[in-house]
Amino acid sequence: MSKKAKNITRKDFITRSTMATAAFTALGPMAVTGRNLIKKPLGANDRINVAVVGIRGRGRGHISAFANMENVRVKTLCDIDERLFDERLDMAEEIQGTRPGVETDIRRVLDDPEIDVISDATPNHWHSLSTIWACQAGKDVYVEKPGSHNIWEGRKMVEAARKYNRVVQHGTQIRSSEGIQEAIQQIREGLLGEVYMARGLCYRWRGDIGKKPIKPAPKEVHYDLWLGPAQYVPYSESRVHYDWHWQWEFGNGDIGNQGVHQLDLARWGLDVGLPSRVTSMGGMFLWDDDKTVPNVINTSYFFPDAGEKGKMLVFDTRPWMTNDEKNAKVGVIFYGSEGYMVIDSYNRYKTYLGRDEEPGPENDAGGDHYANFIEAVRARDRHLLTAEIYEGHLSSALCHMGLIATRLNKNLEFDPGTERFIGDEDANSSIYMKRQYREPFVVPDVV
Repeated sequence: MSKKAKNITRKDFITRSTMATAAFTALGPMAVTGRNLIKKPLGANDRINVAVVGIRGRGRGHISAFANMENVRVKTLCDIDERLFDERLDMAEEIQGTRPGVETDIRRVLDDPEIDVISDATPNHWHSLSTIWACQAGKDVYVEKPGSHNIWEGRKMVEAARKYNRVVQHGTQIRSSEGIQEAIQQIREGLLGEVYMARGLCYRWRGDIGKKPIKPAPKEVHYDLWLGPAQYVPYSESRVHYDWHWQWEFGNGDIGNQGVHQLDLARWGLDVGLPSRVTSMGGMFLWDDDKTVPNVINTSYFFPDAGEKGKMLVFDTRPWMTNDEKNAKVGVIFYGSEGYMVIDSYNRYKTYLGRDEEPGPENDAGGDHYANFIEAVRARDRHLLTAEIYEGHLSSALCHMGLIATRLNKNLEFDPGTERFIGDEDANSSIYMKRQYREPFVVPDVV
């Protein structure tokens, strides 16, 4: 049988999807979230069935990673854009020898008792809801960064993972790099002396996304499902497929796109949680388009309780050509009393010691974030994860705090214990800390 013959027909697909959507609309979100499927622990030889949700950009990498693993099968591909299915199905089948099924609605995927893992590469505004629903349905989750679209959602993700005893990996894959793990160990062992500051860099060239017209969504695109928990706005190609990163309802700008990796690394190296104070400034300095997230941000986070003298994290986001810092345009620099460390990639670090900046230890070695996740799933042990969702929540929260301070143009005091801003109703409002959700795609208050 040819690959073309093995594809479901468009008529069959639309009929099945329409029936599923109607059923879920009638039943509401409890069709999924009211169930918690308890499974026996997976053994070393048990096959893990994965559903990849969101298959366009990062999702392609998810398919390849899981399809190439022993005793792991990509069972289902889920996306709101039917036009993506044929190519991704061919890709998965070529790697693993079996052809996945397809769905457009994640709720139908979660209702499949054979699915063990949800691998989430959806846009940011879907991350929290899909992860929480998956935990409630008894699935383990690999969720792309940033884990949340706002601070409140991130805390709900952690609560869901704990309440339903699920293994949830955050997609900050730098934490699985052997080279960077060594770098952090060097900091812990005092190679740089007393480390007082980390400086994160996100200098990425970003072009103008233009002004694309409002028009009806293509018949193959299930736009209502794409919007999910976000408020309704008319369809435009400037929203769906990547350009959503720069629009408040869906994305978190480049600090939440690329920068979350470096913020996570900086926080990890400083060995801190959430700050007590954040100050940020920025704005739109390029392009006359419908981007709404500031394209230039400079943010400072202060951790007064971190060690005897406290610590500081500074983060720069710029979208144009710029200087580098010891070859780092996207990376982190750690400053200590005895030297400094430059991490200029996902795997490589170099150190410079003393006043003469003598070259010190360095390494460049990668890792496998997906394999780390599967290992923890089999063991039913979240402590094996290199980027457990709690760490992802903290690092995602740094992105949100920087953006809130920028939008309000204020210095903000923060209580890490309550995860609320102190004495500022604007910063704690539903505009910034939480969202108004669109039924039936409501992020639940798990506890």
